[in-house]
Amino acid sequence: MNVLGIGAHFDDLELGCGGTLIKHVKGGDNVTMLVVTNSSYNDPDDKIIRKPEVAYEEGRKAAEIIGARLECLNFDTFLVPFNEGLTSIINRYIDQLKIDIIYTHWIHDIHRDHHYTAKNTLMAGRRVPRFLMYRSNYYDSEKVFQGNYYSDITDEMETKIELIKVFESELKRVDCKWIEFFRNQNANDGQKIGVKYAECFEVVRYLSDC
Repeated sequence: MNVLGIGAHFDDLELGCGGTLIKHVKGGDNVTMLVVTNSSYNDPDDKIIRKPEVAYEEGRKAAEIIGARLECLNFDTFLVPFNEGLTSIINRYIDQLKIDIIYTHWIHDIHRDHHYTAKNTLMAGRRVPRFLMYRSNYYDSEKVFQGNYYSDITDEMETKIELIKVFESELKRVDCKWIEFFRNQNANDGQKIGVKYAECFEVVRYLSDC
């Protein structure tokens, strides 16, 4: 199976579906991680928090741990467009890699980069038979995340924590809260389906093998 994970920033895929991507690689699938922005970040006082080269190196290390191919489109952070240009680029990856399943942001995420990444991907991936959306933050939205598909990541959870720890620039900014939050989140999702840890997705479509 050819798998495409799409995130707006370096760290989004690892947080939202890192365990599931690891499972795909373990199962012999080909996994490509496509990151839309260079993921640089300055705080409201214009202090540099994350340089693009630092973000890329962190993303490269994480992709290496997963065993995935990494691609970056280098759009500026906070300036992801919703237009045919970006949709066409994503579509090109889908066609060239013969993608069977897509993981991308939840369409109702309030972060603009996440939201527009999801909208472009929905358009580009409209014919992909399996399309799942993940959450990679803990912001409330005007919509409720309708998680209805679960991936057991019990055996992958500690490796997922390793992935999160790779992003030192972001962990410093959030005072390492991601580690506890996502461990708890994945434990809560696991309890719903009777396993220790799980990642939860909202299905756009899913073609059954049965």
